[in-house]
Amino acid sequence: MGAFDLWRLETGSLWWWRVRDLWKEIERILPEVQKPTRYIDREWNSIRKDHRDAQLKIALIYPDVYEVGMPNLGLQILYDILNSQDDVLAERAYAPWVDMEEKLRQRRIPLFSLESHLPLASFDVLGFSLQHEMTYTNVLNVLDLAGISLHAAERDERNPLVIGGGPCAYNPKPLAPFFDFFVIGEGEEVVLELVEGVKSWQRMGNKRRKEELLRALTKIPGVYVPSFYRVEYNSSGRIGKVEPISEDIPQVVSKRFVSDLDRARIPMRPIVPYMEVIHDRCSLEIMRGCTRGCRFCQAGMIYRPARERSAEYLRGVGEELLRETGYEDISLASLSTSDYGRIEWLVEELMRGCAEKGVSISLPSLRVDTFSVSLAEHIQTCPPVPGVGLRTSASSVEPRGHSAELSRSPQSSRRRGVKKTGLTFAPEAGTQQLRDVMLISLC
Repeated sequence: MGAFDLWRLETGSLWWWRVRDLWKEIERILPEVQKPTRYIDREWNSIRKDHRDAQLKIALIYPDVYEVGMPNLGLQILYDILNSQDDVLAERAYAPWVDMEEKLRQRRIPLFSLESHLPLASFDVLGFSLQHEMTYTNVLNVLDLAGISLHAAERDERNPLVIGGGPCAYNPKPLAPFFDFFVIGEGEEVVLELVEGVKSWQRMGNKRRKEELLRALTKIPGVYVPSFYRVEYNSSGRIGKVEPISEDIPQVVSKRFVSDLDRARIPMRPIVPYMEVIHDRCSLEIMRGCTRGCRFCQAGMIYRPARERSAEYLRGVGEELLRETGYEDISLASLSTSDYGRIEWLVEELMRGCAEKGVSISLPSLRVDTFSVSLAEHIQTCPPVPGVGLRTSASSVEPRGHSAELSRSPQSSRRRGVKKTGLTFAPEAGTQQLRDVMLISLC
């Protein structure tokens, strides 16, 4: 019997007794850890459902601490979509900080979801958001804390399905031994297709086999099942060839993307945390993708093609988001906000209502070469991204700005009332002059 097997849920009264008992154990250790708010529930706009009414129970996991993962827009979108289904329940989980991890291991308490404080091992599906490679070890630690076998080959139909998605899913090989499957691309549409596939498999009862489900899911575009592909390596240790193990498995897995962003779901009641988190503001995605094609920018490549939401639609959504959250700052999110076709009109319209309420507008990821200083008349926070010094490698990286633009934009913005300006430099290894790098370090 594993360390956490006593927490696996059953039906009837014993189910509820164990839920209460687990919460009592968690509650006892909260005064002993930093920022206990990371581990409690009932934030504003969070969703709670009865587990007994849900056919499919999904835990959406961000493998980092709460304050880092909480503002992630992708996770909130999936949370909203899944909980809009009557027979589906979605809850969140995050990686604990080291002090909480120590307490969980000492007291043999399994890692739990935020909303109901149920063990992650009791869910049908664990969906990991893979945003960057530094969280890979956190993924394994989360599985271990949950009492779940790390390797997919050691898990059968009695264990939760482990799914990976997000930017890092475009290179799934490093985590392939640990995941049942990956979703390549954007998840708004494919997530409900996966839900229907898993529910159909669940209805098979005791006759169901995990391999049958995974084979059926390969028919869904964007789904990559590592166990159904044979990988060959060349003499240097690099991947030489990847082939499906049978003819009914797709040779190529194509990414999923939403063609019409106006039809893509926006969480109209995003969760508002009780504690300070990074990006502690209302986030409104105005466009997805980028027209620039900078070679060093992964997001600019994988989120192609560039798509915009209509300005009129965004104006109404922005006003409602502020009403539902009470935030005093709204961020117009995209890879290159100043490249949005009607950015000046949208900012001006939003500021009509924001100014009298004391709400500021943030424009992240602005480029110096496209930034219109007239925007500064409507905003208080402006973080342009100049990318200084890339002019020397224009053949492979798009030039973004040079010293004259760098000095003009913040000065012009300041004169028009911008209170804060953040600069992001992107020096290219091998071509950047040492003198330039040293100057950047002094900024």
